[in-house]
Formats: sequence, structure tokens, C-alpha cells
Amino acid sequence: MKMPPFFGMIAMPQPSKPQHPRRTGRVILSGFLVLATAAFIALGIWQVERLGWKNDLIARVTDRVHSPAVAAPGPKEWSAINRQNDEYRHVKVYGHFDHSRETLVYASTALGAGYWVLTPFNSEDGIRLINRGFVPLDRKEPASRAAGQLEGDLTLSGLLRLDEPDGRLLRSNNSLQDRWYSRDINAIAAKRGIDPSGLAPYFIDIDKTEVPGGYPIGGMTQVTFPNNHLQYALTWFAMAVMSSGFLVFLLREKRRHR
Repeated sequence: MKMPPFFGMIAMPQPSKPQHPRRTGRVILSGFLVLATAAFIALGIWQVERLGWKNDLIARVTDRVHSPAVAAPGPKEWSAINRQNDEYRHVKVYGHFDHSRETLVYASTALGAGYWVLTPFNSEDGIRLINRGFVPLDRKEPASRAAGQLEGDLTLSGLLRLDEPDGRLLRSNNSLQDRWYSRDINAIAAKRGIDPSGLAPYFIDIDKTEVPGGYPIGGMTQVTFPNNHLQYALTWFAMAVMSSGFLVFLLREKRRHR
């Protein structure tokens, strides 16, 4: 049977062709490379900003450490103390130690494992915790370094340091067991029965001085800071160049195939 003419004029719908798998993969990879390039650039810029911050920190600390010691901030100044303006200031204070409330904080130093010796120092304008320095493990007991338990009124100088609450990354302070991994001023004060209202919100790392018996060893504050931010920035920018270069290659290949 012969079909009417108008049937031949109707275009039958054609099934859409599935997108080629290679083309789909190329689009996904291109999108990933765009995001990766943007991320690498952002990370590089962040490291450049960190480089500026670290250089400023090093300059500030170097200037403060080598400046003559000035009077330690008193109670009227305590509320305004902050890391930006005050940490590592070279200060001095007059008073006497209260060795009965000494606290040992675990330390890992260039001299090996041991403890920082933190002792309250009573002055007319309040109490300050003094990091008297380092003692090795076998000098933990005060009796083993009795000659170094200084008595009477003294003038001390050292670097102003701010509170280190809670502990270290993998080791928390345990006040109940009297285990300390950081110099947590408020927690130590509570453990030792020190009135917080008269306690400075900072401690002082004592300068290196001659101590009878040789312990504690002062002057061990870490004042050098790793500064690898330029290297990290260059690495991230290099990754951005590589990913953007691969993206350009893909786009050229796509154009060539067209």
C-alpha cells in the first residue's frame, strides 16, 4: 500500500546523541583545574601575608629582647596587656620568692627533658609567677637544688610572657595530679591557693644569671621563630602555574579536535 504524500513530509524525531565520555571527562577535569588554580593562588597569597606578619613579629621580638629592662607592668596596666604590644618585653621587678608554692612544668629543651620551675614572686604591687629556668629530671625535688632556692629581697629581670592555658596539643594539664605541660597562670594559681585578684596575668622568663648550685638554669627562652612562609608561597604559586598550564593544554586540545 502506498503511503499518502504528507507522511513523507513529517520529520520523525531523532534520538539525541549521548555526550562522548572523553568530552565529559575533559569538562570535569577542566572545572577541577580551575578550582585548583584558584585555591593554589589563594594559599600563596595567604602565605605572603603570613610572611609579612612573621617578619614583623621577629623584628618586634628582637627589638624588645635586646632593649634595657623596664619596670614590669603594674595592676593598673594588667587589663590592657596583649601579645601584640607586650609579649617578650624586657622587664624587671623587685620582691621575694615564695618557694613553698613552687610549680614544675614539664619541658623538652636543648638540654634534654626536665622542668621549668615556676615560683610566685611577691612584690608591693602584687604577685608575679617567675619562670626561674630549667632543671633536669633528677633535680625535680627542691632539696636536690637547695642552694638555688634564693631568699630575701631581689631585683629580677627577664622577658614578659603571656598565659599558656590548658596544656599542649597532645598533653593537657591535670591540676588534680599536679601535672603541668604549659604555664597556665590561672590554673596554677588556683592549685597553689594564690589570690587571682593580686596576680599578674603574665609570667616572666628570667634572664640567665649565676645561681648557687647551678640550678635552675635561666635565660633559655626560645626567641627564634621558623620562617618558611616565602618557600611555602613559592610552592603554592608554582602549583598554580602548573595547574593553569595543564588547563590551557586541555582547552587547546579541545579546540584542535573541533
